Amino acid sequence: MLRFLHILLTGLFGVLWDGVNAFGGVRLVDGENKCSGRVEVLRHDQWGTVCDHAWDFREADIVCLELGCGLAESESASFGPGRGQIWLRHVQCSGHESSLTRCAVFLHSNSQCTHDNDAGVKCSGTLLMPTLTLLSPHTVFSPGEAVSFGCSVLLGHHRSDFHLYKHGVSTPLVTQRADQTQATVELTLSDIETFHQGSYSCRYRIKGGFPSQLLSSPPSNSINITVVELLTPQHWYNTSAEAPAGSVLKGHSFNITCSTLQQYPGGSFQLRLIRSNGTVRQSLPALTPSVTFTFSNAQSSNEGYYYCLYRVQLGGRTFVSRESQPLPIAIRDPDPVLSPMVISWLVSGVTFVVAVIVIIIVAKVLCNKEKKPSELERETRTCVDNTYVALTINKL
Repeated sequence: MLRFLHILLTGLFGVLWDGVNAFGGVRLVDGENKCSGRVEVLRHDQWGTVCDHAWDFREADIVCLELGCGLAESESASFGPGRGQIWLRHVQCSGHESSLTRCAVFLHSNSQCTHDNDAGVKCSGTLLMPTLTLLSPHTVFSPGEAVSFGCSVLLGHHRSDFHLYKHGVSTPLVTQRADQTQATVELTLSDIETFHQGSYSCRYRIKGGFPSQLLSSPPSNSINITVVELLTPQHWYNTSAEAPAGSVLKGHSFNITCSTLQQYPGGSFQLRLIRSNGTVRQSLPALTPSVTFTFSNAQSSNEGYYYCLYRVQLGGRTFVSRESQPLPIAIRDPDPVLSPMVISWLVSGVTFVVAVIVIIIVAKVLCNKEKKPSELERETRTCVDNTYVALTINKL
């Protein structure tokens, strides 16, 4: 605040004392290229130098931006003494000006400046690339968490604002105003979802150049984040067909299958059994989206409520899904008398006996029918000495 008031007052005094509007352009001379050299300003059609008292990155950046040379890599570069007038002494810029000649200045200050104090600048040629860092301790996250990045440029350069971009998305996801006292600006994604997974970079914008405009920096390095969303697994059981629903016959085999629609490398399924005397857990690697837990000899200890969950380790963190709905399984003793197998044998035996009886009856009926004499034969028989003699009747 004090610096701002000082700049404002000195700017007012400079305008009142000599009329800054008399200044023309700015140039860099005696450097390796047009973007480095001693700073000179044009006033009354004569080029003169600038005293480096109170000179820092704010003033150097304004010069580089005005010339279209990016930002200052060095604000204290020396390119030898100049000649002529020292037009500007004790220049102080806020960082928002479009030209060095629009900064607050003392045109005739008491600063003891000589050409040995001529200011020089070495510009980057283009805007400097920022550096993106991950402030969060991990690169793998769950939905609903927050991810914080840091976007940095050299301390002292003026920035207008910073933007966080996701690769493939043209508009920034986060925008943060810059603070001149910060070397790193924090950019936070709050309450992330699965669509936030991907690669990120940052850019900054800076106000400068002539005429004044917002310039965008090159993108920073990239950082990739992963968002893990584990779905609640499904599970079911299979056992012998003669077992009642929800039950398994003691001594019989059964299996429980756990399945998920979202699979990650290195994942595993855990089957949890809650019974009256405690909890039992089993795990199997999830090499496929479904795994089967097999129980070859069901006993009373297998009775209870079964739950299935999916877990995976990524980026040094362990992620666990919600448990599935409870799957109740009861273990029943098979009925020694009326067991399904005994009933099946009895039914088969009764069927066989009935079939035999029916066959015998049918056979006797057919046999008796064949031996029964006809009515004519009964009428023409006579009994002689208790012997039936069949008489033959000739038809005329």
